[in-house]
Amino acid sequence: MHINTTNSTMVTYFIINGISDHAELQVLIFLLVLLIYLITLGGNMTILLLVCLDRHLHTPMYFFLGNLSILDMSSTTVTLHKILANFISGNKTISFNACMTQVYIFASLTGQELLILTAMGYDRYVAICNPLRYHMVMNHTTCALLATACWMFGFLQVIPPVVILSRFSCYTSNEINHFFCDMVPLMRLSCSDTSLLQLLNLTEGLILSTMTPFCLTFTSYVFIILTITKIPSIAGRRKAFYTCSSHLTVVIFLYIILACQYVTPPSTSSVEVNKLFSLFNTAAIPLLNPLIYSLKNKDVKSALRRRLRWFKHIKQIG
Repeated sequence: MHINTTNSTMVTYFIINGISDHAELQVLIFLLVLLIYLITLGGNMTILLLVCLDRHLHTPMYFFLGNLSILDMSSTTVTLHKILANFISGNKTISFNACMTQVYIFASLTGQELLILTAMGYDRYVAICNPLRYHMVMNHTTCALLATACWMFGFLQVIPPVVILSRFSCYTSNEINHFFCDMVPLMRLSCSDTSLLQLLNLTEGLILSTMTPFCLTFTSYVFIILTITKIPSIAGRRKAFYTCSSHLTVVIFLYIILACQYVTPPSTSSVEVNKLFSLFNTAAIPLLNPLIYSLKNKDVKSALRRRLRWFKHIKQIG
């Protein structure tokens, strides 16, 4: 519960402090963020185009990977664009409605990414544990329904907490010590009663939207590992593990960062730590995903080589 009406005020806009207050670092931060943003867009767009254009990648695993690339590009854009815009314009303000919109979109995309990764884990479970029924279970209809459910649930489950947050009547300050509008920093600034929102974040945000996908993904990998250990040949075990190694790497990275970001105690010193892990979540993970899937996945590398040969052939003809 957080009620403190001292020095409170109604706000129509917020001031986003950004990653660092040091003026001498602003140019370096801008260039670094711009580089990360461009590489993230380029890498994920490459994955998405390969999945769409190469028929060898028209499988359930790469269908979900294409969805993951869309989510990564969207989450990076909705958060990092404000850093770039603030540096170019010199204006660090964001309207109240735009701030609430950013909170809603980012929270939705985060939930959707966890669900898509869960669907990818289920896909790997079926492929390894029930290979003879794989194409029957993971057909086009099943994949489409799973992806649609992930997107719809992500958009719907965030509506209640964002509606409650948008109705807070006062804030102790309109300066957000963050580089984008996130729910936790806004709750810390509010002098309204946040007990209902905290309860909703615990039940819906933590248990339903985070722990449930984690438990489902963890369960899938328990069965996957048990199945792999029963494969008699070392080559067979290696091949089976290889098919899910990229997905497992991404899942481990993401959940570790989310745990570090949202389990830190609410203290002044943890604000900067939370900001650092938020940067990892919004910039590093979307950047690493296409690298992990391209460097560790021979199907993606083969598809990329085929596209490059095709472009080279088209260029020679032209």
